[in-house]
Amino acid sequence: MHSVLIIGCGSIGERHLRCFTQTGRAKVTACDANPELLQRMADTYGVATVSDSAEALRGSFDAVVICTPAHFHVSMAIQALRAGKHVLVEKPLSHSLAGLDELFRAHEQSGKQLAVAYIYRVIPFLAEAAAYLAGGELGPVLQATATSGQAFHLLRPAYAETYYRDRRMGGGAIQDALTHLANWMEGVLGPTDTVICDCAHLALPKVEVEDTVHILARHGPVPVAYTLNQFQAPNETTLQFNTARGSLKIEFHRQRWGTFTHGAADWEWRQSPPVERDSHFTRQAGAFLDLIEGRPSGLCSLADAAQTLRFNLAALASAERGARVATAENFA
Repeated sequence: MHSVLIIGCGSIGERHLRCFTQTGRAKVTACDANPELLQRMADTYGVATVSDSAEALRGSFDAVVICTPAHFHVSMAIQALRAGKHVLVEKPLSHSLAGLDELFRAHEQSGKQLAVAYIYRVIPFLAEAAAYLAGGELGPVLQATATSGQAFHLLRPAYAETYYRDRRMGGGAIQDALTHLANWMEGVLGPTDTVICDCAHLALPKVEVEDTVHILARHGPVPVAYTLNQFQAPNETTLQFNTARGSLKIEFHRQRWGTFTHGAADWEWRQSPPVERDSHFTRQAGAFLDLIEGRPSGLCSLADAAQTLRFNLAALASAERGARVATAENFA
């Protein structure tokens, strides 16, 4: 049984707390500066609580899950690694490159595991689709698209009172939602080289951050088009990869992926059974426990998360400048 400290018990922290508990492999402690929130965690889940994260990191926990706003992620991860803890950090890795070199050094020197919680990395039907593309039956991917949207204000009614309202805390559609798509695409196609981004706030009340994003990206020779909004009625996400031999499509909202080869009459679908949303997060918790036990996990590495952070920063810079931006730029 692993002892796991959850730092930050907002909506995503509570989900991690619940899902680590559901693995049956972890004894969980909740940490938050809000006493009312801590009391609710204790009453709802029967877990121990602590209010001081710095004091808790000096404790005997095996692992720490960092669920604070993004501008605290790097500094807290460094503290946790130096305290001898394994670390799972919520996405995005940060809102800037500040402290990133120090984090890499702390990770290397610690001998501990660190992963970033990009949840798409553990969804089975996505892994199946990625493996099929990697198998080469369709040939190399020549072009890809990602189209996504949802009624965010209905799914997350308290969004305007959370980190989402402020880009400096990891908010806005690029860092909160589209970053998942970019991270998974980079896992399939390799790092993004350049992006050109057009984004705007169009509909969500009570915030000013972007809720609509269009991005044209280059992953080496492969052009990728991303479109996302956070106000449309249907909650739908579709990815499509096109090759000279055919296409592969992923429909998140239908939990399926399929192929359409030249000469075929229609899509050939591979359907996954419906799951509760907690299922993926429980799988992610189990994968992290596998990682700290020395087994393969499939989770997003620090290096991959740092690359996706560069994607986020390049997209934001491109929108501000109205120009194509390289992810390798030294963002201030």
